[in-house]
Amino acid sequence: MSQRKSTLLQSYYLNIKILKQFFKDIKEAISGTDQDFTEGKLGRAIFLLSIPMVLEMVMESIFAVVDIWFVSRLGADAIATVGITESLITLIYAVAIGLSMATAALVSRRIGEKKPVAAANAAFQGIVAGFLISIVIAIPGAIFAPELLLLMGLSTEVAAGLSSYTAIMLGGNMVIMLLFIINAIFRSAGDAAISMRVLWLANSINLVLDPILIFGWGPFPELGIAGAAIATNIGRGLAVAYQLYLLFRGNGRVKLFWSKVKIDFAIMGKLIRISLGGIGQTVIATSSWVAMVRIISIFGSEIVAGYTIAIRIIIFSLLPSWGISNAAATLVGQNLGAKKPDRAEKSVWLTGRVNLVLLGFIGVVLASFPHFFMQLFIADPAVVNPGAQCLRIISVGFLAYGFGMVLIHAFNGAGDTRTPTWINFICFWIIEIPFAYLLSVTMGVGEQGVFYSIVIAETLLTIMAFIMFKRGRWKENKV
Repeated sequence: MSQRKSTLLQSYYLNIKILKQFFKDIKEAISGTDQDFTEGKLGRAIFLLSIPMVLEMVMESIFAVVDIWFVSRLGADAIATVGITESLITLIYAVAIGLSMATAALVSRRIGEKKPVAAANAAFQGIVAGFLISIVIAIPGAIFAPELLLLMGLSTEVAAGLSSYTAIMLGGNMVIMLLFIINAIFRSAGDAAISMRVLWLANSINLVLDPILIFGWGPFPELGIAGAAIATNIGRGLAVAYQLYLLFRGNGRVKLFWSKVKIDFAIMGKLIRISLGGIGQTVIATSSWVAMVRIISIFGSEIVAGYTIAIRIIIFSLLPSWGISNAAATLVGQNLGAKKPDRAEKSVWLTGRVNLVLLGFIGVVLASFPHFFMQLFIADPAVVNPGAQCLRIISVGFLAYGFGMVLIHAFNGAGDTRTPTWINFICFWIIEIPFAYLLSVTMGVGEQGVFYSIVIAETLLTIMAFIMFKRGRWKENKV
């Protein structure tokens, strides 16, 4: 009996010890860690990177959902305008993400090689590139906003009345560009907690300003849909200012000095070459969403509105998994830099299994209660019903998305942006867009045909990425 008590006590104290270590690791992950991610237990490395990255994406998810909740109070036309504007901004995201991928690949590799000065140099070149490109996009985007909305299928009245949102968002794209690139610098260096704090700052400010500027609370004027755009740009702009302060004055792993920063054309050229693949794959993927919205617009503003809300809910669900996938990209880049390709590969398989379980659970919840989630935003059945159909159909493919997302991030973390580009081209342009039109219009399935084509394309993407990753050529990529 005493031996049994002794065993139970040992088990109890062991569980207490494990629990204490668990909370200690959470605290370290959130506050920032000096962990070398090329050494030690891989599971702990994934945990320390994933926690702040997931929390970062959770806030982005909350922002995406709450933002559209406020705008939905303005009606279906306002929701449709936001949806179509975001389909245009995805092309800006494509450039920002492409540059982020290239910058992150260079920074993580240099950090793995224990070359912090070279990592800082690569980071600065990425920031300069993003700044210059954003100016080129901002001027025509702000001027031709009404024409762009007309081109995307909105009526003349809606395009003329609500184009201020589009003009402000496109004109202020610099804050999107720099926010993406600089946060990628922090994450790839292993300072994921900094990226988390930056995004929480940006979105917290936006969530406070959204209702104030949209509805004119207190002394502020009622700006309607334009207020949503102004709130977003202010939040992101202040976050970028904070990022730059941390890079030049903070204590992160990447530190810039005014006396040493300069344009390095050799590094800039390498970064641009790598980013072309990243931009290409993201343009292919995001332009397919533009095509999806254009096809959906055939069926009317209510269907576009339902699709827009459903996609926001799906983004809410996917972004935490995106954070976990970013952890895989950082581990791949740093461990390849440290000449540990086997550790890099093992990190991908382990992270992929975690993501698969997480998204599998979320997919079951969304597929089971789609009307409930839609009705949190709007009560109009003409908007709720197509949105619920979208949620139910797309969430079926969440298992595939979870693993495929990690694999694509792993290629990019290794600096191999070409492979995902070809995979995206085949899956989204050759399969998804033609199937969407064929099913929804030619075969008369309606908007559901667009939803089915998304599941088909994303599942094929995961299968192709798995095959290419197993071949192992990404381990030989030089950056």
